[in-house]
Amino acid sequence: MSEAVISVEGLGKKYLIGHQAATKSYLTLREALMRKSVGLLQQTKNILLGHPIIAGETLEEIWALRHASFSVKCGEILGIIGKNGAGKSTLLKILSRITKPSAGRVALRGRVASLLEVGTGFHPELTGRENIFLNGAILGMTRADIRKRFDEIVAFAEIERFLDTPVKRYSSGMYVRLAFAVAAHLEPDILIVDEVLAVGDAQFQKKCLGKMGEVASDKGRTVLFVSHQMGMITSLCPRAILLEGGRVVFDGNAAEGVAQYYTRDGGAPFAVDYTKLPKKIGDQLATLRQGWIEDMREKTTGEIDIRCGFKIKMQYALDRATPEHPVPNFHIYNSQGQCAFVCGGRRSSDGGIGIYEATCFVPSNLLNNDIYFIDLALTFMHAGNHVSFHERGALSVVIVDPIEETLHSEARNGYSGVFPGVVRPQINCEVRRVS
Repeated sequence: MSEAVISVEGLGKKYLIGHQAATKSYLTLREALMRKSVGLLQQTKNILLGHPIIAGETLEEIWALRHASFSVKCGEILGIIGKNGAGKSTLLKILSRITKPSAGRVALRGRVASLLEVGTGFHPELTGRENIFLNGAILGMTRADIRKRFDEIVAFAEIERFLDTPVKRYSSGMYVRLAFAVAAHLEPDILIVDEVLAVGDAQFQKKCLGKMGEVASDKGRTVLFVSHQMGMITSLCPRAILLEGGRVVFDGNAAEGVAQYYTRDGGAPFAVDYTKLPKKIGDQLATLRQGWIEDMREKTTGEIDIRCGFKIKMQYALDRATPEHPVPNFHIYNSQGQCAFVCGGRRSSDGGIGIYEATCFVPSNLLNNDIYFIDLALTFMHAGNHVSFHERGALSVVIVDPIEETLHSEARNGYSGVFPGVVRPQINCEVRRVS
């Protein structure tokens, strides 16, 4: 068991926000002067007592983070996920020693490098070269150590031409390139990376993800990674914590955490029974009864290994005989709302009244590592295109790529980053020497 390098116990952060009382459309001069005097007196009182100066007539207490507890071991990559306002940035600022907690304690063992926003830790008037040495000094590196890694940093950031230009003239993408290169190459014990990588281009994102995997696996560094791109989380992080309302509501397998991220607010489950609902899904011809995800061993599950095939199933009832048999169909979308494909089942062999079950067989190594949402639909073609039901986002399934097992497979060949695209089929690629 490796030692925990980050220990968080009962962590909380409280903020006070001010509210201005509703006023009339206009104020008299006396009312305006009186309100200003009261405000100045309150500000003076806050200064004397050492309290923060908050604008507004009434104050409200907001806990951005509350009762958060977890630990991270040496060499671990931890994903931190949650919706906007969940407390992710507040947590990272406390871990980076930018903000003091209001409650609880944090124990950090080793040097911490943070990349929380574009230009973090950079002085805008200094050049890129000077900022590399400045950041290294902040991290506790000696000048000799920085010089030793200087060429690697510059090569990784790809900003050689602008090395002696003040960083205030850099684009946001150049800022991120240099900031990540410095943070990753000056060997911190703990590397904290926020959503800032989204500013960079796709090629640089892949480069950064590969570097983070290398830093953690080969050099035993600890990485905390925040992203709204769930494919990045499931690919890079074996473990994730989910924040909701400032609290840690999940701590465990990254794929399970991603599934909870999408389903906690009543989102799509991996199995649903519509017969228990008061309202029927369908019309006078047919109704949807059930839908579920099943692996090849017939186990109902919401998590599928990318190397394994699985089945999407639905059960429906035909309530009236028709001249044409209906066509069941499944629409599969990724987490960004892009349609991967539509699986249109064959017409049922029997168009009589009864209960039917349709299955879509999804082969292994087809879908990319991501969470997918599935629409269940049934179409009749005897009188034009008649749709009896089309339940959008009825089911969800997480496709997991266990990178520690697949890193040196033919699909990855040592590449640890995220593959672009909705699908990721294994298509033969032939290489031959021509001279």
